[in-house]
Amino acid sequence: MRTIDPISLALGQKQLDHICRTMGWVMARTARSPIFSQSHDFSCFIGSRSGQVVSQADGIPIHTGGGGIALTRLLETFEGRISPGDCFLANDPYVAGGNHLPDFTVMRPVFLDDALIAFTCNRAHQSDIGGGAAGTYNPKAEEIFHEGLRIPVIKLVSRGEIQDDLWRLILLNSRTPDLLDGDLRAMLGSTEIGAKRVQDMARPMGGEGLSQLFASLLDWAEESFLAAIRKLKPGTYLGEDFFDHDCFEPIEARIKAAVTIGTDGLLVDFAGTSPQMRGFKNSSLANTRSAVLFGLISFLGAHIPRNDGVFRRVRVEAPEGSLVNAKPPAPVTSATTYPAHQIIHAIWQALSPTAPELSCAGWSRISHCNTSGTDGSGRYYVAYQWLAQPGAGAVKGRDGFNVMGQITTLGGLALPDVEDFETSYPFLVERQEFVTDGGGPGRYRGGTGAVATVQVQYPAEYSFRGEGNGNPTSFGVLGGHAAGIGSCSIEFENGSSYAPPRFGVEKLLPLTLTIRAAGGGGFGSPYLRPAEEVLNDVLDGMVSREMAEADYGVVLTGKDLQIDEEATRVRREQLKKGEIGA
Repeated sequence: MRTIDPISLALGQKQLDHICRTMGWVMARTARSPIFSQSHDFSCFIGSRSGQVVSQADGIPIHTGGGGIALTRLLETFEGRISPGDCFLANDPYVAGGNHLPDFTVMRPVFLDDALIAFTCNRAHQSDIGGGAAGTYNPKAEEIFHEGLRIPVIKLVSRGEIQDDLWRLILLNSRTPDLLDGDLRAMLGSTEIGAKRVQDMARPMGGEGLSQLFASLLDWAEESFLAAIRKLKPGTYLGEDFFDHDCFEPIEARIKAAVTIGTDGLLVDFAGTSPQMRGFKNSSLANTRSAVLFGLISFLGAHIPRNDGVFRRVRVEAPEGSLVNAKPPAPVTSATTYPAHQIIHAIWQALSPTAPELSCAGWSRISHCNTSGTDGSGRYYVAYQWLAQPGAGAVKGRDGFNVMGQITTLGGLALPDVEDFETSYPFLVERQEFVTDGGGPGRYRGGTGAVATVQVQYPAEYSFRGEGNGNPTSFGVLGGHAAGIGSCSIEFENGSSYAPPRFGVEKLLPLTLTIRAAGGGGFGSPYLRPAEEVLNDVLDGMVSREMAEADYGVVLTGKDLQIDEEATRVRREQLKKGEIGA
C-alpha cells in the first residue's frame, strides 16, 4: 500500500470531517424534533468498508466513540446481503452495538462502481420510543423491556425502497409518531447527502485510493496516541467515581478504573467495579468503549485524531455483569450520561498524576427532569429541561465554563434558547441565570452552573433524574475544591411547595419548576487566584462577598468593594496554615 504524504492526509481528514458536518447541517435543518433542530442531540460519522470509524467531527462524542461496534454488528448480520440503495437501522445495546435504546443509528453503505467503499451514519436520540415513561428516560425501569422498542440491525431501506411494514412498526411504538416519522426521514436524508459527498471525494482517487486514505488516517491516530502516552510515566494509576442511588433506594456503588501505561499501549481495567444495579444507570459495552475513548483523548489532547485507530493501542477490560458491561436484561437508558460521566471522571483522576498540567477538575451531574404532555391545542410534546445545566470543571489557564451541558457532550449539545423554548412548549420561563457561589473555588474557578424557573401551564408527566441532587459530584484538582450540590423544587398554583423525588415518574398539575444545577470543580489553590480576579467575580455576581473571604481569603471593604490588601494577605496566610476555618 502506498504511503500518503502528510499534506494529503490532513486534507483528506478535513474533507471527511466537512462531510460529517454537512450531514449535521442537513439533519438540523430537516428534523422535526426540537431536540435535533435546536439542541443537536445527534452525531454523524463515517466508517470504512470494514466498519472502523474514520471521522466523527459532528455532534456529541459519547455517541460516536462506539460507532464501530454498531458497524461491525451490521457487517456480521448482513454479510453478503448489502446492496446499493440499502440503509440500516439499529438501537439495541446488547445485540446491535448501541449505547442505549433512544439512540437510533442509521447506517448507509456507500458504493462506487458497485463496490462497497464506506458507510455514512447518523446516531440520534429520539424524542420517544415507547417504554414505561414518555421521553425515553424511565427512572422506574428495572429491565430493558421497560425502556422502549428494541431494534436489532434491520434493513429499513432495501435498494432504495423504504420497508413500509418496518416503518409502521417503529412509528406505532412512539408517543410522538409524527416527530419520529420526520426525524427518521431527516436521518436517512443526511446519510444520503453524506454518501454522495463521499462518492464525489472517492471518484478521482478510486475506491482503493479511498481505502488507502482511511488506512492511513487510522495509522495516524494510532501513532499520535502512542506518541502522547509515551510522554507519560509508565505504571498503573487508579481512579474512581461513585453512585449513591439506584433510582429506587440509596446504594454505595463505584466505578473503578486502573489505567496501565506502557510503551506500546494502554490498558483500562475496570476490575473492582460494582455489579450492575437495579435501575437504569448501567452501561453497555459500546457505551463504555465510547466513554473510555472520550476520557483518554479529552485528557491527552485534541491533536489526536478521533478515530478507531486509537483503539489499536487501547485495551478495555470490563467485567461482565458489572456497571460497565451489564448483562441483559439490565436497563441502560441513562448510560450515555451516567455511568459514562463516572467512567470519564475515573480516567481523568487516574491520569492526573502522570501529567498534572493536563488535569481537568470534575463536572457536576444534572439536576433537571423531562416534562411531557399535551399543550393547549392537544399536541403531544416531550421537553428536556436543559435551561439549568451544571458547570464545567476548571483546567490550567481557564475557569470552567459556567454552563456547558453534561460532561459527555463536551459542548456538542446546544442548550435551548429561551424564546424558542417558550414557543415550542407550553412553558413560561421566569428566570435563567448563573448561580452565585456555584463554582468550586480554585486558582481557576469551576463553572457556576445555572438556575432556571419555568412555569408549566398544563398538567404534565415528569421524569425526575436528579443525579446531582444528593452528594457533591464534582472534584477539585491540585488544591482546588469541589462545588456543591444541585436541587429541584416545585410550587403549585395554590402556593403549596413540593420537593420531588431525585428519581421517579409522576403526573402533576400545572406548576412552577425551579432547577438549580451544581457547578464544576476548581483547579489549583484558591489562595493563588489573584485578588483582582476574585473582585471581578464578586462584581459579576459569580462569587458573593462573603465567599470571597471564606473561600479565597480576599477581604473587600466599603460599599464600592475595594480590596483590603493587608487584610487579604493576613487572611490567606491564616487559611493556608489552617489557623481559621475556611
